[in-house]
Amino acid sequence: MTQPLRLAYLISQYPAISHTFILREVRHLRALGLHIQVASINAPDRRSEQLTKAECEEADQTFYIKPAGLIGALKAHFYTLFTRPFSYLRGFAFAVSLGQWDLKKVLYGIFYFVEAVMLGHWMRSHQLTHVHVHIPMAAATVALIAKRTFPITFSITVHGPNEFYETSGNYLSQKIQEAAFICCISYFARSQLMMLSSPSCWDKFELNRLGVDPSTFTPCPYRDSPAPFEVLCVGRLVPAKGQFILIQAVARLLAQGREVRLRFVGEGPDRQTLQEYVNQQGLSHHIVFAGAVNQEHIQEFYHQTDVFAIASFAEGIPVVLMEAMVMEIPCISTHITGIPELMGQGQGILVPPSDVESLTQAIALLMDNPQLRRQIGQAGRDKILQEYELQKNVIQLAKIFQNRLRN
Repeated sequence: MTQPLRLAYLISQYPAISHTFILREVRHLRALGLHIQVASINAPDRRSEQLTKAECEEADQTFYIKPAGLIGALKAHFYTLFTRPFSYLRGFAFAVSLGQWDLKKVLYGIFYFVEAVMLGHWMRSHQLTHVHVHIPMAAATVALIAKRTFPITFSITVHGPNEFYETSGNYLSQKIQEAAFICCISYFARSQLMMLSSPSCWDKFELNRLGVDPSTFTPCPYRDSPAPFEVLCVGRLVPAKGQFILIQAVARLLAQGREVRLRFVGEGPDRQTLQEYVNQQGLSHHIVFAGAVNQEHIQEFYHQTDVFAIASFAEGIPVVLMEAMVMEIPCISTHITGIPELMGQGQGILVPPSDVESLTQAIALLMDNPQLRRQIGQAGRDKILQEYELQKNVIQLAKIFQNRLRN
């Protein structure tokens, strides 16, 4: 019998509410027999008593790089310097070269090198020779430097679109060149990598979608004539999510005399500004900010809603959209990036980004058509079962790891 495939995952913060999809992926890969160990640059985003049971289990098994502190850094660096001096100096020189004479970037390169040596030392101690990273930004830069310092390989899952905005600052071209392979969660993400690379690299790009578990996210109770009509938006409160557009659309519906309530689930730097705007407009009784919610409680909000809506300006393919669709909640989103791959005709309503009037009309259409809501909800669940089912897509990912790393 072949030995289980062994590899590391490197994550910027784990566990984290915004990285729940990674936790699900890791645990499903382990259930399939892969030996996965996780390293995280930062400590969890909440105190231990606020984590779910699964998150606590993951936190107990995770190697935390920054929390290892000065002692952890010195131990890794002295050991690597004395056992692999030429490799150590080669990695340091590479990290500094990433700055290209920009002092700030050089300093960041040195910080990333400190973390890369800690990662590589941990991998050596656990006999791991490959590391996988979600999102090719800072954590992937650490993996890139570690690859130049230690005899390891790395791979990336690309989501988009943030990593495509500042490709030189994210060293995306170098990561494409040096990665063993790259998983793309959408055709859109793969197309952007193709645009940024030579055709000689294209055979590295694997299409591997994210997914949700339909046995966990089961269909919601359907309400034929809800009062008030509940609209739900789940996601970080950041400019890219377009929450101001959604607030303006709900304000127009209220001005028409419609009984509607909007709930935001999530936290972020825009919360104060959003709440101040809502208060100024006299909408605080109709628009609720619920804050960040653990996966153990998110379904309570899904079960209270009639329509799920996001007005994003930039997204990969939001997992929250998959969750809502598989629960047969009719969804409204913007016609951007990879979202049309998820929500085809009849499986949701797509509107132009920044278009308040189109978003208002889409919500009104679903408010006035109970049968349409039911049809869209059922079609959305069918789409998830066909293409975005978690177990099926993780099995495909496991095969990618097996094929790429065994050969």
